[in-house]
Amino acid sequence: MVRKLDHVGIAVNKLDESLPIYESILGVKPVSVRAVPTQGVRAAFFEVGNGVVVELIEPLGSDTTVGRFLQRHGQGIHHICFEVDEVDKELEDMASKGINPVEPKGRMDITGKIGFLHPKSTLGVLIELAQYGTPRDKDYR
Repeated sequence: MVRKLDHVGIAVNKLDESLPIYESILGVKPVSVRAVPTQGVRAAFFEVGNGVVVELIEPLGSDTTVGRFLQRHGQGIHHICFEVDEVDKELEDMASKGINPVEPKGRMDITGKIGFLHPKSTLGVLIELAQYGTPRDKDYR
C-alpha cells in the first residue's frame, strides 16, 4: 500500500547548470549532491516540504537508463516515487493486476529497497516504489 509521494525524479543534461534554476524555483539549496553509481547518475536532492524530495538526475554516461531517456525524450520528469511498506509485495500485487514491474523483485539501493513499474503499464509514467528500513535510510546528507 502506498504511504505517500516520496520524490519526483527530473532528468537533466547538466546537473551543475540545472542547480541554480531549481534553487531559484524551490527557494532552497540541495541537501545533497552526489554520484549514485547503482543508478548510473549524479543526483541532487532538494527537500521541499512534507518530506517530499525533488531529485535532479544527470546520467553518468549515454549508455545508462537516464542517458537513453534523455536521448529519446529530452530533459524533464523521469519518474515519480511512492513510499511503500514492502516493495516485493507491491511488485507482486501489481503484476497480478496486469501492471508489469520492470524487474520481478526489488533491489537494494542507497536509501533502501526499490522497484519500478514499467511505463507501458502505467500510462507512460515510470513509477518507482521505495521501502525504507529506518529514518536514517532516507538521510540524503
